[in-house]
Amino acid sequence: MTTTLQTMDKPNIVLDVNGIEVIYNSVILVLKGVSLQVPDGRIVAILGGNGAGKTTTLRAVSNLLKGERGAVTKGSIELRGERIENLTPADLVQRGVVQVMEGRHCFAHLTIEENLLTGAYTRKSKAEVAANLEKVYAYFPRLKMRRTSQAAYTSGGEQQMCAIGRALMASPSMVLLDEPSMGLAPQIVQEVFEIVKDLNTKEKVTFLLAEQNTNMALKYSDYGYIMESGRVVMDGPAAELASNEDVKEFYLGVGGGERKSFRDVKSYKRRKRWLA
Repeated sequence: MTTTLQTMDKPNIVLDVNGIEVIYNSVILVLKGVSLQVPDGRIVAILGGNGAGKTTTLRAVSNLLKGERGAVTKGSIELRGERIENLTPADLVQRGVVQVMEGRHCFAHLTIEENLLTGAYTRKSKAEVAANLEKVYAYFPRLKMRRTSQAAYTSGGEQQMCAIGRALMASPSMVLLDEPSMGLAPQIVQEVFEIVKDLNTKEKVTFLLAEQNTNMALKYSDYGYIMESGRVVMDGPAAELASNEDVKEFYLGVGGGERKSFRDVKSYKRRKRWLA
């Protein structure tokens, strides 16, 4: 059953993921009935450790599973009411959904500006491309300073900004952002999240982000889903998750227990959606 965001007043749901299962190599079951919703104009976070299924969930939405011999075998994914499981990644870009992949994946031999321009391949108007480029530089002034530098010779933070800026060149309505804090210094992480929040507030870009930095993600998100072993084990408004005692202990580093997993908490076990 699809989760309803009860605390949000009748939100316009842009993305509806309903009970999907994902299998790799026709054998390995990775996602086990994942459901989530993303309202228009909000920032929604998928949280959890390595192997929880966060990246696979994003790739199921953007349909990048095929290149890794993965497939959605059960459930449905709807974008504005339209089933999208069989669309190509290019089709989704045309519909306004762009993914920023984990690890940045900038073209090392191209300059920062050339990297940005590769994101505008769907735009036909040169004037629109030029306007988008200036908008990216306005949000990422550091990129403007390094516009002629090869991406290989820029910092990890600059490459992350370049990857996000490249996605923005396609004028997306929704960005799937995978592990934006990975490998970055805390100051740069905060700078990146501040820019994400600005883009959400000022440009009305909807974000679905996967992140291990739970503290930072909840600080800037509206709603969160916590995943373990391919399942959503808890969800709620970001402020409520941030104040939840179990979340504090397992994901925010607050508390001194010996527990290793939410599964060790009996009260939590009763709340698991797949046992409901």
